[in-house]
Order: sequence, then C-alpha cells, then structure tokens
Amino acid sequence: MAESPEHNFLSRTALEIMESTSRSRLFGYTEGQRKRFDFSCDLKKDWSKVVAGQTLWKHGGDGIDKDLRTLLHEQDIAAAVYIARHESSNRARLAEVTQDYARTMRDSLSRLRVFWVPADFDADDETSRNAIREQLKGEITKDLLLHVALGGLTPEDVRRFASSRRPSVPLKILSHVKKHGYRSNRHTAMALDIDLNALRLETERLFAIGFLASPSLQGGEYRVTDSGNAMLDICTRLRAYLNGNLGEGNKNADFEHICKLLGIDYPSIPATARLLVGDADIDIQNPTALLLQHVAQADADGSVDWPEPHYS
Repeated sequence: MAESPEHNFLSRTALEIMESTSRSRLFGYTEGQRKRFDFSCDLKKDWSKVVAGQTLWKHGGDGIDKDLRTLLHEQDIAAAVYIARHESSNRARLAEVTQDYARTMRDSLSRLRVFWVPADFDADDETSRNAIREQLKGEITKDLLLHVALGGLTPEDVRRFASSRRPSVPLKILSHVKKHGYRSNRHTAMALDIDLNALRLETERLFAIGFLASPSLQGGEYRVTDSGNAMLDICTRLRAYLNGNLGEGNKNADFEHICKLLGIDYPSIPATARLLVGDADIDIQNPTALLLQHVAQADADGSVDWPEPHYS
C-alpha cells in the first residue's frame, strides 16, 4: 500500500527536526537507512545513540501491534519514536498493547516516545504543515532530545546549578572530574586551589543535582553523568556567546531553542554585560544571569577545560 502524504511528511519532519537541532553543536547527526523503520538516525558525541521510529496514519488496529513489536524488540536503539494519528480507537489500542509490554518488556517500553498528531492534519495544506512542524519541534526537542542527547537535563537542574554562591567553582569541579577523575576531597581541593569545605559542599550539591554520580550513596569517588556532561557542553556554547563567536552574528537559533526549553534566556543578557565577581550588573534573582556569571568567571580564571564538540 502506498504511503499517504501525511505519513511521508511526518516521517520526514521528525528527521528534519533532529538534524536541525544538531546545529546547536551539542551533538552530531547522521541519518540512518530505512530498513525496518519509517525513519531512523544516529545521534553522536563521545557516544552513539540510535533513534528509530514508525509513523501511524491509516493502518490502525493490528498495525499498531506490528509497529510496536518492530520498535520495542530492537535492542540497539536508545529511543523508539511513534508518531501517531490522534483518534480514540488508536489511543485505546495503543494502551492495550503497551499494557502487555509493561508486564513483559518494561525496560524496552521505557524507551518509547509517542507523539500524537491531530486526525484532521492535511499534508496538502501549508498552514497545517507549519502548525504540525512547530508542534513536533517543541515536543520532540523537549521529550526526546533533552532525554537522549542531553542526559535528561531539566530546567530545575539548571536553576540549582546556577544558584551556587561560588561563581565558577561548580564548573571547575565538573571539568576536573571529567578530565582527571575524583580521588579524594583533599586531593581535588589542592588540585583546584579551592577551600576544602567549599569543595565538599559544592561536590555534594553536584551529586544531589545528578551531575556527578558515585558507586556509593555517600559519594567519595565520582564521575560526571550524562546530564553533567550536557551542562558542561551548554556552558561551553554560552562561553562562545560571551566571546562573540557563537555563530554568524553571534546567534544560533537551534541552540537558543534548546536553552529556552531549559529556562536559559541568554540573548536577554548582552554578551558585553559585566558578569565577573564584584561587578554590579548581576541580577541574583535571574538564573540565566547567574549561570552566565559562572561561565564568565571560569573563563576569566582559565580554570576550565572547555569541551569542544566531539562527534563525527
């Protein structure tokens, strides 16, 4: 059976959104080959995560069973995406099928992301296409890419990180742990030239936020988590903004889109703003201003190894 224009548009748009978002330079993108899936791609950094998806438009009923079986039995994908026509019969059937998988394949089911498209979507209508494209861009970026490519980073994580009263110190710790590991509080404090008590408190904060992980519930030996690495990468791009080289005209629309989903409104603060410790321009009630102060102070201190985009 020939695929409908709506089916083709939705599959193609999902890939276009992920490719466009990769222009943030927070991860790389390679389109996959269409074999078993309607669309697939490989998101890359110092890891490789495959995203694969199916599109449901006309083939409800047993077609939903087949689609989910194809997606959830594939062990090598990091996220299984299902873009589906929003009809009560489709929602009911999807609920039945996922209930079965919840009992037998709970881990596989946790990788599933479902995005519903209004049943009256018409791919031949430009207004309808634009509306659905914007809807999917917001949902896919927020519910898929932030989890897969950015380690589940949330606006609350960003706010808690920015709220540290020791500008640049959390960034120094993340950068050091990523490069050298964490042998002990005393050794790390000496290496970073930070007061031992301050280091201990900031390390515990990073552990509580989820940017550092440890085999022990009490901490001690740490590694940087996926979300901690994502925070470092975002701060690297914010450093580029403060230095005037984020992109042409010091702008990057895709990076800005991701940042706004995380509550970071960096364009609202001029790249020329005075942000170092002791400057009077800092609004301590503004998480974005506090985050940029961390970045500016760490840049001025020369204390962070800023990670360059690392992907093929």
